[in-house]
Amino acid sequence: MPNAETDVDILLSDQDDNGVLRLTLNNPSKRNALSEEMLERLKTAFAKASTDAAVRVIILAANGPAFCAGHDLKEMTAGRAGSDRGKAYFTHVMALCSSVMQAIVTCPKPVIAEVTGIATAAGCQLVASCDLAVAADTAKFSTPGVHIGLFCSTPMVALSRNVSNKHAMEMLLTGDMITAERASEIGLINRAVSQETLSETTRELALKIASKSSMTLATGKRAFYQQREMDLPQAYDYASNIMVENMLAHDAEEGINAFIEKRAPEWHDE
Repeated sequence: MPNAETDVDILLSDQDDNGVLRLTLNNPSKRNALSEEMLERLKTAFAKASTDAAVRVIILAANGPAFCAGHDLKEMTAGRAGSDRGKAYFTHVMALCSSVMQAIVTCPKPVIAEVTGIATAAGCQLVASCDLAVAADTAKFSTPGVHIGLFCSTPMVALSRNVSNKHAMEMLLTGDMITAERASEIGLINRAVSQETLSETTRELALKIASKSSMTLATGKRAFYQQREMDLPQAYDYASNIMVENMLAHDAEEGINAFIEKRAPEWHDE
């Protein structure tokens, strides 16, 4: 659906026969900023993909020199025009952004960020919210809110759940840009590769994951994010129950039998 102002579809969607859905941020003139419209489009896209059995893995990519520069600050500034100095509008946008990030985490399909250029502020948050991330070795990341008097509090939530406290705080307190190599070292991304091989590398990873049972992937993704918020005994109790339920599923029985019989499994995704 084209943007009313630019006549450009700001979020492209393409799905192949292997179940890999590629969502591409497509507003390079605005550095793929998370405008209200972009957030709404992403929220709808992830909601649709979550219930589409044909989708097995999602790649989140971007066109142009920037992956995503975060919130549209011009749009946010215009929101100050209200009598409340923008409080209601800011509250709405932050809630919408948070819902998109949570939609990525709760989506039963694995989500891989394919990062080129820069990913800053809420754009960095977007990368951190994805299950996996592959970046061009020229990509850079930052949470630069402190430079403009606005601490990156919501990006902090995703960032602090991906990297250690010290590394997260250094990014948040300094606002410094870090390289893709450094992002890989601290766990913000999985790996940095050449720009020329980025899409191929990401696709190979997506196809490897797409070949697994989607039931198993959904079970594991949900369990991963649930258990990490629990203390150790709770986490083991929860994970043990998940394992029991998983063992009773058709695909687990099929997978184990296939392993014993030395053959390829035939997934039913159930």
